[in-house]
Amino acid sequence: MTLRRTTFDIEKHAALGLPVPEQAARAVAQVLSPLARLMIDHGLQLPSMIELLKAALVNEAVNSFGLLDKESTNSRIALITGVHRKDIKRLREAQDESVCMTPTASTAASVVARWISEPRFLNADQTTRKLARTSKHAASGAPDFPALVAEVSRDIGARAVLDELERLGVVEVHDDGQVALVSQSFTPTSGVDEAFQFLASNVRDHLAAAVHNLAPARSHPPMLEQSAFAEDLTYEQAELLQDRARQLWTSSVKQFLQTATVAWQRSEGSDGPKYRVRFGMYFHHGKQESDVAKSAASAGPTKSKRRQRK
Repeated sequence: MTLRRTTFDIEKHAALGLPVPEQAARAVAQVLSPLARLMIDHGLQLPSMIELLKAALVNEAVNSFGLLDKESTNSRIALITGVHRKDIKRLREAQDESVCMTPTASTAASVVARWISEPRFLNADQTTRKLARTSKHAASGAPDFPALVAEVSRDIGARAVLDELERLGVVEVHDDGQVALVSQSFTPTSGVDEAFQFLASNVRDHLAAAVHNLAPARSHPPMLEQSAFAEDLTYEQAELLQDRARQLWTSSVKQFLQTATVAWQRSEGSDGPKYRVRFGMYFHHGKQESDVAKSAASAGPTKSKRRQRK
């Protein structure tokens, strides 16, 4: 087993004072992997994410990279972010309208929305009709699933949409070739809003601490951002370590909150700017990269394991 603790000489790296784009790009590529999984899991598509990224770059340039006693011009923001000036102007004018917080619905979600709302796809009692998987399975004059998809988008095939809805457990394909809608929405389960808020806050502050420590010519002391990890473990041993990590968190957070209460009491009534803090712990286990690569290589290009459809 390999045990390691990730730490390095922050002061020496920060003292360089110049951006290191190649290293930053490699780090961003790794950070984007779980973000891509989040996007795919929850139907966020590339156009929406590009808009969100543009808005984040513009906001950060305005709020954190402005010049002393000078308003940030669109040209300067374009220079340091690469965002087109037309987009910068649009985003700055619409910054109070939350223009980027309404991502485009995925094709799969749009197909379900049309299925449950368009009278041609409903029964007399307003329940959704079963739709033939292909026109060959459809009764004369009856709508079929490819026709439904085509009304939403002609850029994505009906088979791809059907596979995605099956993966999500939204539809069932019966042996007679009929597609039945078993879940009429993508409504999140109870408490998911709070869970997403915690994800946003926790990951944001964790990443902000790491970015602060690597900022060129950083003038403030480094923030705590370290981890320890072990390799060459079985799944069972990894799970035991997770149990141990939860025990350590329970003990640590009690002590931290006691100290934080005292700090808050001492801060009451004081003048000057106020600061917020977040102290966290995370645990993750997954297959080692070498094992993931081996699994992908051994699988090779195989046919789908789904049942044959006729």
